[in-house]
Amino acid sequence: MKPVDSGSGTPAVFLHAGTGNTRMWEHQIPAFTAAGFRFIAYDRDGKTTAAEELAALVAQLGLERFHLVGTAAGGIAAIDYALSHPQRLRSLVIANSIFGVQDENYLELGRRLRPSPEFTALPPEVRELGPSYRAANPEGTRRWIELASHLKGQAVRNRITFAALETIKLPTLLITGDADLYTPPPVLRKVEKYFSNRQSLIIPECGHSAFWEQPEAFNRAVLEFLQKN
Repeated sequence: MKPVDSGSGTPAVFLHAGTGNTRMWEHQIPAFTAAGFRFIAYDRDGKTTAAEELAALVAQLGLERFHLVGTAAGGIAAIDYALSHPQRLRSLVIANSIFGVQDENYLELGRRLRPSPEFTALPPEVRELGPSYRAANPEGTRRWIELASHLKGQAVRNRITFAALETIKLPTLLITGDADLYTPPPVLRKVEKYFSNRQSLIIPECGHSAFWEQPEAFNRAVLEFLQKN
């Protein structure tokens, strides 16, 4: 795989959403490289499990310990890697993710929040960009639609459960938007208690794509967190 690999310093690996790709980090690359981080991202292809795919990249680039940032489905991939290789990580950032938890009570919650087929029939930009952003930033919405691609799904190596999340002792930052249709604030509060070493942030006027809708707030929070860890 040919990753985006820019800057120097401590590596930070970014995992995109299921509707994403490396091009969608255009608001993050200059901010993180200017702050002295080595910014690494790659297009997830789903041909192997999330943990195995990232492990192959880590071997390819000869990375030692690094920060891992995942958004949406990329957050599930990040958790899969953290469960498999915690010793390789300095910290973990999970933004706007449903976490991939398989406990039945959590799956039922997801079905109530996102009833199928009605929810999946919505255009991706309606599901993933908050109404405040779409109302205020039509050009940014068009750009998101232009860049978006659609990963059909990626298997995970680990069965992700609440009990599994409790084994993650890494410094962890959890982020969501107050208008996230996948992970609204009550869902984040339900899940955060299973991370023993965590900080949480709810970004106002923000949907499911904080890195895109509110890049200044997202970048500031993540940079402050990485710099402490």
